[in-house]
Amino acid sequence: MPLHTRRALRGLAVVCALTLGAAACGSSDDGQSPKNVSGKDIDAALKKGGKITVWAWEPTLKKVAEDFEEEHPGVEVDLVNAGTNDKQYTALENAMSAGKGVPDVAQIEYYALGQFALKESITDLSGFGAAKLASSYSRGPWSAVSQGGDKTYALPMDSGPMALFYNKKLFDKHDIAVPTTWDEYVDAARALHKADPEVYITNDTGDAGLTTSLLWQAGSRPFDVKDKTDVGISFKDKGAAAYTKTWQKLIDDKLLAPVTSWSDEWYQGMAKGTIATLAIGAWMPANLASGVKSGAGDWRVAPLPQWTKGGKTSAENGGSSLALPTAGKNKELAYAFVKYANHGAGVQTRIKAGSFPATNTDLTSDRFQQTKFPYFGGQKANQVFAESAARVPDDWSYLPFQVYSNSVFNDTAGKAYVSDTPLAEGLKSWQRKSAEYGKQQGFTVHE
Repeated sequence: MPLHTRRALRGLAVVCALTLGAAACGSSDDGQSPKNVSGKDIDAALKKGGKITVWAWEPTLKKVAEDFEEEHPGVEVDLVNAGTNDKQYTALENAMSAGKGVPDVAQIEYYALGQFALKESITDLSGFGAAKLASSYSRGPWSAVSQGGDKTYALPMDSGPMALFYNKKLFDKHDIAVPTTWDEYVDAARALHKADPEVYITNDTGDAGLTTSLLWQAGSRPFDVKDKTDVGISFKDKGAAAYTKTWQKLIDDKLLAPVTSWSDEWYQGMAKGTIATLAIGAWMPANLASGVKSGAGDWRVAPLPQWTKGGKTSAENGGSSLALPTAGKNKELAYAFVKYANHGAGVQTRIKAGSFPATNTDLTSDRFQQTKFPYFGGQKANQVFAESAARVPDDWSYLPFQVYSNSVFNDTAGKAYVSDTPLAEGLKSWQRKSAEYGKQQGFTVHE
């Protein structure tokens, strides 16, 4: 089955062509990438041993790190949760600016890789022979971490085709059908909240990742990387209108739990049954199993609701890689760990814990697709995820400064969730703020 996953920036080739006051992505002579590191060099580093620090929030990496240490007794892996996505990126950039405390390995989502590559703050892994692994990964994740065949800035860890995770016990209790369209989703939200005012269909306090994913599925293409430093930002298409109209209903009727994702309250809401669904990426099972243990057996997975009845379109949400910050040390050990986690035995370890892989062999295997998830009542959830992956349009683009753009989402579009600002106006404000920043960085921005 061909799996079409996202191209975060239509490949890093676009990003690396940018010249915004700095050499774009550098060369093998600039100290960014070790040259021609052989397998013997890696083996020697593993035999010598040492300590590497890994910044990551993915829970399945804990077991991977333990197994790696057991296989290589002289190596110590210090696994640090420095925050989720934007919070970690801020901490990472602060450490890079200060010139101290930079980890040897960092989890970086595909949408953010371009910005780090542009600043020359992550290592080109070409010298380790990483490009030879290209055929091992599905197209979307690989195109997100590589620049053609010349540079590779990370190894893919997973991908995030979307699905609807829902509390079946809760839906059954109130005799409400699982929605197959977003109109039905709004109806289900109203029915759930009417049956129990403490129950919300989902949470949302203004999430840039969820918003862009749903725009993607709706057919909107708000970010247009035209050529090198030329980009477009606009939320005027029909897809954006469809998303905005539907989500505005949920906001107006107060059907969204005012709870921030990844907070303790968020996990508690899913455990208590006050948050009924999540439209999120296929990497979510491990987080539910570890963070909402009491929900085991209650939750199930269904295809993402459609914007039109009978539609068959999905989108990506999240998906991460492991990269080596340029300022990190112990690069041979760091790369050995990354390869173990994302291409070696660590892949199976993470799959068993619920992670959704980016490796072709695993995605298409019967063993993977026939796996029963005890957490989901024995459901073969990977079949839903794999089908979703096959239905993701691959013409989506992120901005080369998406990390910044996402960081100002709550101060712009997010106002719609806490004030009388219409969501459409909030998106326009997000557009203006993002465009202003892009122009300041030397981009030509069309609105």
